[in-house]
Amino acid sequence: MSTHPSGLAAPTATDLVVAHELTRRYGEGEAAVHALAGVSATFPAGEFTAIMGASGSGKSTLMHCLAGLDRPTGGTVRLDGVEITALDDAKLTELRRDRIGFIFQSFNLVPVLSAEENILLPLSIAGRRPDREWIDQLVGIVGLQNRLTHRPAELSGGQQQRVAVARALASRPAIVFADEPTGNLDSKTSAEVLALLRRSVDEFGQTIVMVTHDPDAAAIADRLVTLQDGLVVSDERVTPRVPTGA
Repeated sequence: MSTHPSGLAAPTATDLVVAHELTRRYGEGEAAVHALAGVSATFPAGEFTAIMGASGSGKSTLMHCLAGLDRPTGGTVRLDGVEITALDDAKLTELRRDRIGFIFQSFNLVPVLSAEENILLPLSIAGRRPDREWIDQLVGIVGLQNRLTHRPAELSGGQQQRVAVARALASRPAIVFADEPTGNLDSKTSAEVLALLRRSVDEFGQTIVMVTHDPDAAAIADRLVTLQDGLVVSDERVTPRVPTGA
């Protein structure tokens, strides 16, 4: 594999996301905070990448820029062949809806909808008919067959995150971004959710980029990217640990 002068791997045909010299500044003048200070990284299809770093290192900002949830101050992001930094808000919203799945620490489920309605929500918004065979398979994998009519308040935290995982995968997105997906879960439930994410990569070829502060969560990834002071200080392939759980 060829490399840039920076030592980072050069983009290849299989790279689903390519970030080049990303900067993100908040504020102006002496009060400005440089959350990203020139990050270049590539994220291949079908791979599980964990992004780690101390609080304030820029890891969440990087993920938000990669996912089109935040606009970088400088640099470019190409996702699934589209330079998202050049899109207007409407096109960016459409791309996120059609090509990206999201899993958040706080689950972000709609309280008035049932588990099944939450899972199908991205498809409903897009006006797409669900592939019932795929949805039924997902529901079986996340173990929610008996909880589909329940609203989030009637589910445990682990069950809510399972709904969120199924929702993220329901539209068969090009990539799933997970922001501290086990941050609100106990260790047993965390292991089960991580096992679901690992399985989606190994069995369905899903691409996942996960921000986490938890070394145990990062240990299930194929690759570990570490940030410090808004820069990539380490980018290494690792042997994923098989998580216990589902």
